[in-house]
Amino acid sequence: MHDVRTVKTARPPGPPGPPGMLRLAAASLAGTAIEFYDFFVYGTAAALVLGPLFFPTFSPVAGTLAAFGTFGVGFVARPLGSVLFGHIGDRHGRRPVLVVSLLLTGASTVAVGCVPAYDTLGVAAPVLLLVLRFLQGLGLGGEWGGAVLLTAEHAPAERRALWSSFPQVGPAVGFVLANGVTLALAASLSEDQFAQWGWRVPFWAAGVPALLGLWLRSSLTESPSFLELDEHARVPLAEVVRDHWRLVLLTAGGLAVGYAIFYAVTTWSLAYATERLGVSRTVMLVCIMAAVVVKGALTPFAALLGDRYGRRPMCLSGCAAAAVWMFPMVALLSTGEPLLMFLGFLGAMLAFITMFAVIAAYLPELYEPRVRCTGAAVGYNLGGVLGGALTPIVATALAEQGGRVPWGVAAYLTGIALLSLGCFALLPETRPVRVRADAVPAA
Repeated sequence: MHDVRTVKTARPPGPPGPPGMLRLAAASLAGTAIEFYDFFVYGTAAALVLGPLFFPTFSPVAGTLAAFGTFGVGFVARPLGSVLFGHIGDRHGRRPVLVVSLLLTGASTVAVGCVPAYDTLGVAAPVLLLVLRFLQGLGLGGEWGGAVLLTAEHAPAERRALWSSFPQVGPAVGFVLANGVTLALAASLSEDQFAQWGWRVPFWAAGVPALLGLWLRSSLTESPSFLELDEHARVPLAEVVRDHWRLVLLTAGGLAVGYAIFYAVTTWSLAYATERLGVSRTVMLVCIMAAVVVKGALTPFAALLGDRYGRRPMCLSGCAAAAVWMFPMVALLSTGEPLLMFLGFLGAMLAFITMFAVIAAYLPELYEPRVRCTGAAVGYNLGGVLGGALTPIVATALAEQGGRVPWGVAAYLTGIALLSLGCFALLPETRPVRVRADAVPAA
């Protein structure tokens, strides 16, 4: 028998109309963009400068691996953040999660820009970097669940994938902002200036949008699904582990390929092309950013397909496309030609968004409302550990062992795609039955 807390509250009104949904979706998008800006700016810095600054006694490759190790700590922290903030979201509401997670991520990001390098603090410098990266991950682990659930639980069933895809556009916006700032600095500063202080500016700049995000989120209303609950789980994580462990593992395995693709393109390829192929940092950032911009722009259109044809078919199609495209992507990257590299990245991003455009609707629909914030967030962020934390490290090591074309990286990414395909094949379809019935013409 569950240990529960009874909550007596008036029944909330039905889903808001399009103007209300647009305001809610915009606030969620702004928040995820800000938090993912914070997260991505670290990944770019790890690929470009953190190795020599914080691990100067290592060889260039070992320094890059160590920097990517601190990058991976953020992913390890994300499931812990999803447990902490999921507990708050399932017990006290989705809205408080959005405020606290944004505050934590923003403050830790600004602090990263203030950490002195190894030549000033010695070993304490990378240790501080590690701690702040952990706090970044902790905040982001709560952000996704709160933003997505607040949007998905307000949205009408027939357009849930569309409206809940707006927070999914946030990572693309955050990535473009993070790399746009880095690109502008890299183009206007000398190598020495960028290494000495220029890389810190994007971290310091994170404070302004974080304050803006807090202001935007202060006016959001609580989720109707949360208000409708008559009882809340006392320990949501315990219920998730006991009753939904298989679902958590399958969703984590299914999402792993999306993370692997995204960070292979945006983090590993940046380091590989600049260090091994001699491609300029500016060229690489432009190629990657262009592919991510297309991905972000197409997200709502892919979500509409999810509302029309279902969540599971979109996820299976994206995994299959990823499995087919990883070898061509690595081959195109290895040419060092900007247009060919862009085409390789674009194909990977299209496979990615075919899946991730509908995930914000799919995951909440898989879990019952009383543990939805914890279950969906834990599954989503465990996928990040499997696919995101390890990919830059494993890919860097595999590329070091290969020739000019790192086929081992392509094989690794293809293997993850096939794993995710199998996981999604074992999950059910969740598109509301009423919507499916409405889509079938009467005889």
